[in-house]
Amino acid sequence: MTMELYLLTIHEARDLLDRKEIRAQELTEAVLQRIEALEPRIHAYVTLTPEEAMEQARLADQRIQRGESRPLLGIPLALKDLLCTKGVKTTCCSKILENFVPPYDATVVKRLRDEGAVFLGKTNMDEFAMGSSTEHSAFGPTRNPWDLERIPGGSSGGSAAAVSADECLGALGSDTGGSIRQPAACCGIVGLKPTYGRVSRYGLVAFASSLDQIGPMTKDVEDCALLLQAIAGHDPLDSTSVPTPVPDYRSFLREDLTGMRIGRVEDLPHEGVNPSVLKAVEESVKILVSLGAEEIPVRLPHYAYGIACYYLVAPAEASSNLARYDGVKYGFRCGESEGLLEMYLCSRSLGFGTEVKRRIMLGTYALSAGYYEAYYKKACQVRTLLIQDFREAFEQCDVIALPTAPTAAFRLGEKLDDPLQMYLSDLFTIPVNMAGLPGISIPCGFDEQGLPLGLQLVAGHFQEGNLLRAAYAFESASGLRHRRPPL
Repeated sequence: MTMELYLLTIHEARDLLDRKEIRAQELTEAVLQRIEALEPRIHAYVTLTPEEAMEQARLADQRIQRGESRPLLGIPLALKDLLCTKGVKTTCCSKILENFVPPYDATVVKRLRDEGAVFLGKTNMDEFAMGSSTEHSAFGPTRNPWDLERIPGGSSGGSAAAVSADECLGALGSDTGGSIRQPAACCGIVGLKPTYGRVSRYGLVAFASSLDQIGPMTKDVEDCALLLQAIAGHDPLDSTSVPTPVPDYRSFLREDLTGMRIGRVEDLPHEGVNPSVLKAVEESVKILVSLGAEEIPVRLPHYAYGIACYYLVAPAEASSNLARYDGVKYGFRCGESEGLLEMYLCSRSLGFGTEVKRRIMLGTYALSAGYYEAYYKKACQVRTLLIQDFREAFEQCDVIALPTAPTAAFRLGEKLDDPLQMYLSDLFTIPVNMAGLPGISIPCGFDEQGLPLGLQLVAGHFQEGNLLRAAYAFESASGLRHRRPPL
C-alpha cells in the first residue's frame, strides 16, 4: 500500500483489515514508527509497550484470518496514564506512583482487550488529572502538534496530542472538569465526555469521584461512536455505573438534523473569551441550522458560578481520594527512619507536585470544621441549581451549543504562575461535569494564528446519540476533518 497507514481512522483501518488488504501487525508497526519519529518533539507518551503491542497485533491477525470482525480488533490505541493496566506502569504522571504496576485492568481496558484492541502505551497527563495544560506532569510537558511551543490542553493532553499527531488511531482520556473536551479543542480532534455513570470508573485512579468520567478521543466522530460503543455499559464493579441499555451509537450518524432543536445560551459568560471563539461557534450554529436544525434561545442563569463551585467540590473529593498516598502501602516513600508522622510528611511533600498539593489543601480547608457549611455545602447547593438550569433548558432544546474553551491553545509556561487564569480554561466545560451531562468537542475552525478551535455540544443525560448525530452532520458539512497539523 502506498498510503501512510498511521493516517487511517479506526473505521478506515477496520475496512482494510476486514478486506485483508492490510494486517494488524503492519498497521501497528507503522504507528510505532510514527511514534519513534515524533516523540522526541511531542512527548505524548510516558510509557510505551511496543513488544506487547506487536504480540496483540499478531493475535488480532489470527482472529481476522479466522473470519472474526470486531470494530476495534487489531486497532492501535493509547491509554491515559490513570487507567490501570495489568502488568504495565500506571503512574498518574506523579512521582508518588512513579513505579506502580497494577495487578488488574480497569474495566474499560478489559473491554478493549476483549475486543482485540492493540495497546501502544500510556499517555502523558497533568499529575492526577489536575490541570488544563499537561504541564503539571512529573515527566515533563506534552507539546501541541499544531505548534510545538504551545500546550496541548489538559489533563488528557498526551492522549489528544497522540491522536492529533497520528501516534495512535484513537485514545481514551478522562474528564473531571473538561479534561477530554478542552485538549480535544486545543489539538483539533474529537473528544466526548459521556454521561456520569455511562462508562465504568472501576480501575480509573480517582480524582473527584462524583465528576470523573472516561471517554473516547478520536480523529473523527464515527471513530468516537465506535470507541464509546466498546466502553459504555453497566459494570457491577462500579457502584455509580447505571444499568441503562447501550444503544447502537453508529445508527445515530445516519440521521439528518431535521427537527433537532439547538439551544443557544443567551446569558453565557464572555469575559476573557477570544472573539474568534465566539465567531466560530456562531458560524457553527448557522451550519447546523442550514442542515435542518432549529435554533432556540435558552438561559443558564447559574452557568458562571460553575467554576467557583467546582473548585470547592473537586478539591474536597481529591483531598479524600488522595489520602491513601501516604507512603505506607505502595508508591513513593521517604523519611521512614524519622517515625510515622515524618514519613507521611516527607512522602507526601516530595511525592506530590505543586498543583496537587494546592488542591489537596484547598479541599481539606473546604471540608474542615467551621468551613464545611460555608464552602462545601454551599457549593453542593449551587450544583443543584446548575442541574435544574440544564433540566429546564433541555425541555426546550435537544442539544446546547457552546464554545469548548475560551481561547485556542496558549503558550507553554504562559499561565503556570497564575492558577486562576489556568482554571478559567475550563470555564465552559466544568458546568457540564457538575450536572453529570454528556458533552462532545469537535473542530469548528481556526483562530487568527491558525490554531484549532472547538465547538462543544451538550445533551441531556444518556443522550450521547443526539450529540453524535449533530456532531457527525456538522463534521460532514464543515470539511474540517481533513486539516492536519503541520508536522
